[in-house]
Amino acid sequence: MSSKTISVLTLFISCTVYSQTAFTGVKAIPSDSADYFLQKGLIEKTNGRKMESLKNLEKAAKFDSTNKAVIAELSSAYLDMRKYYNAREMFKKLVSMGEESAANYKQLLQLSFQLKQNEDVLLYANKLKIADPNEKISFYIGKVQYDRENYGEAIKTLSKAAAEDSVNAEIPYMIAHSYADMMNYKMAVPYFQKAIELAPKQNYWVYELSMIFYAMNDDRNALKYMLEAGEKGYKRDNDYLENLGIAYLNVGELDKGVEILGEILKRKPSDLNILNMLAEAFYYKKKFDEAINYWDKILEYDKANASSLYMIGMAYQKKGGKENTNKGIALCDKAIEMDPALASLKQKKMTMGL
Repeated sequence: MSSKTISVLTLFISCTVYSQTAFTGVKAIPSDSADYFLQKGLIEKTNGRKMESLKNLEKAAKFDSTNKAVIAELSSAYLDMRKYYNAREMFKKLVSMGEESAANYKQLLQLSFQLKQNEDVLLYANKLKIADPNEKISFYIGKVQYDRENYGEAIKTLSKAAAEDSVNAEIPYMIAHSYADMMNYKMAVPYFQKAIELAPKQNYWVYELSMIFYAMNDDRNALKYMLEAGEKGYKRDNDYLENLGIAYLNVGELDKGVEILGEILKRKPSDLNILNMLAEAFYYKKKFDEAINYWDKILEYDKANASSLYMIGMAYQKKGGKENTNKGIALCDKAIEMDPALASLKQKKMTMGL
């Protein structure tokens, strides 16, 4: 017999022995069992076929829902596939089966937090802290208290969270918002600034800070942060432009304020509020003809607007001269006939010498 024939015969015998061994291995695990599908799931997982792995693990769980190895693998598989609700249920099941480890409690805490299950966030945060006293849970508890508008507890707990994690920008932001919602704007400012320092691309936070300064009547800083928000990409919608225009007017930059508010008027030509703001801006800058023009536009849209008519009368009086003064007085009197409440305004202006 040739050496080539011997080699082929040896190969045939080897393959036969291997196939019998493999067949025996498969037979060792019944195909209608949890272990069988668990092994298939693990093989598919090793091969990177996540969906096939998950399907086999789900089949394994149907055969034996009390098999800890199956439930543990299924928990991880659901988590890996971003099926967070299913993953949370599996981790809860693991805990109920006695697997009360810090790792499982941490997964339950994070999943409950992500799914906004606030009661469970508090539950598992405390259980995690008991299982591992070194775990940092203040952020999760603080966020729940913040969402519940329990600002006292939120600030207290989030302050601990800031000590645990000094680079999480969301922590000072929530503290800032807590103070702002309580109208304690002065306390809110440094936390807004800290949050923006940690997350400078958050243009909405910058815009919110500008509005905080606006509420504090700090017009310079309101304008500063409003411009910064725009530079960082905050949307220049009508609300933003209106507030920016007002901010310019408030710091005395009439031309820029008028330019921006005029931009809004191109989009909203009959916006009575914008027209009135422009009229008042020109009036207080002693540009009475421009003020009259804008109040006239209001009367075009609303002929019964007694307040605008009254202010036109005041503008004519401010222009000076007998003719303008008489015309202004007549218009003011007509406005008072339309709305007698304006009489008190006239008396106030006379008292103040306006």
